[in-house]
Amino acid sequence: MRLFGTPYKKMSDEELMQKISQGDKRSFDELYLRYANPLLQYFMRMLWKDREKAEDFVHDFFAKIINKPELFDASRTFKTWMYSVANNMCKNEYKKQEVRKNTSSGLDNTYAVADSNSNVLNEVQDLFFQNAFQKSLGELEEKHREVFSLRHQDGLSIKEIADVIGISEGTIKSRLFYATKYLSESLKEFNPTINR
Repeated sequence: MRLFGTPYKKMSDEELMQKISQGDKRSFDELYLRYANPLLQYFMRMLWKDREKAEDFVHDFFAKIINKPELFDASRTFKTWMYSVANNMCKNEYKKQEVRKNTSSGLDNTYAVADSNSNVLNEVQDLFFQNAFQKSLGELEEKHREVFSLRHQDGLSIKEIADVIGISEGTIKSRLFYATKYLSESLKEFNPTINR
């Protein structure tokens, strides 16, 4: 019996999902290696930088694949299906949070200086920008925030985002334009060409 006969690394995501549905554990391991970290980063961005919650969501996502591989929509690419499921998981969490309490920004207000040789001014400016960016991103309507995040933070194409969310490419472009314009306006104090 050959244990290493299947070239898992060369298989497409969709082929791996087919093998997972047949109980192939090594196919699951390969899919996990490909997507656990990008998914963690996505959940971190969408869930207030809460690493513990993001890790729980990654676990829950992959548990769905193990327990119910038949949920995979084979008419779509695995990547767009994965982001669709992840997107819906975040939407459900937003609804839960709304019920529990008013949304907090989730920003960490502590700041430690790394060492005396570092450029403290630049680090502080970067921190202020990151905090302001996260705050402005959080102020966007959910529909605008999700397309901005999928495009600029997860690197999905307009077509892939349209597939993930289930709306037209024109609507995606419109939402991206709005989100970019809003963020540009709300963060203009950080633009050196404007503040001269």
